[in-house]
Amino acid sequence: MKAHTSETQASITPFKALDFLKEGNLRFVNNLKANRNLLQQANETRDGQWPFAVVLSCIDSRTSAELIFDQGLGDIFSIRIAGNVVNTDIMGSLEFACKIAGSKLVVVLGHTSCGAVKGACDHVEMGNLTELLSKIQPAVYQEQETEDPKQRNSKNARFVENVTRLNVKHAVKTILNRSYILEQMVEHGEIAVIGAIHHLESGVVEFLEDTCVFNIKSIQGTFN
Repeated sequence: MKAHTSETQASITPFKALDFLKEGNLRFVNNLKANRNLLQQANETRDGQWPFAVVLSCIDSRTSAELIFDQGLGDIFSIRIAGNVVNTDIMGSLEFACKIAGSKLVVVLGHTSCGAVKGACDHVEMGNLTELLSKIQPAVYQEQETEDPKQRNSKNARFVENVTRLNVKHAVKTILNRSYILEQMVEHGEIAVIGAIHHLESGVVEFLEDTCVFNIKSIQGTFN
């Protein structure tokens, strides 16, 4: 399998990019890797890169986007930060990936048993981590299923799962709220944005279809 070129990247739609990731994850789950020569891909991309998607994921050592989506060199941009949160530097990286480098899809990838999410659920404060976890707090407060205050902590797996999903959805909204560039690209059908959850126990990536934003109507629905 060869690396993407400017021509192949240009021919990919946002939904085709999503299909590539879904197909790659299916290969990963079934322990079937695509036949690719990474050294050849390194040589093919030495003068440029044309990734078809950008994935914002957690730093967790078990959730490498290239591995769980079975992608090679030059296929995807990978942005990693604890708790897959969004800040100004992340926004700049996403804008570069899409507007400058031509990626067609933005994926916000959370995962089960996320340590950062658990820390936010427990209201952990420690050095610079305090500010990072504060970006997950909106999801903690938005979780309304768990009414008993004693159950609203990291020991409650259901609570953590709910917060994880809300955190992904919050990140999708934040990306569109904070970037006029990406919002316009979505409106024009140039890119799509979607959230997903990586289930560590099975390897399966669950795409949250209700978070998919791909045109002006879906943007308006996301902000309702």
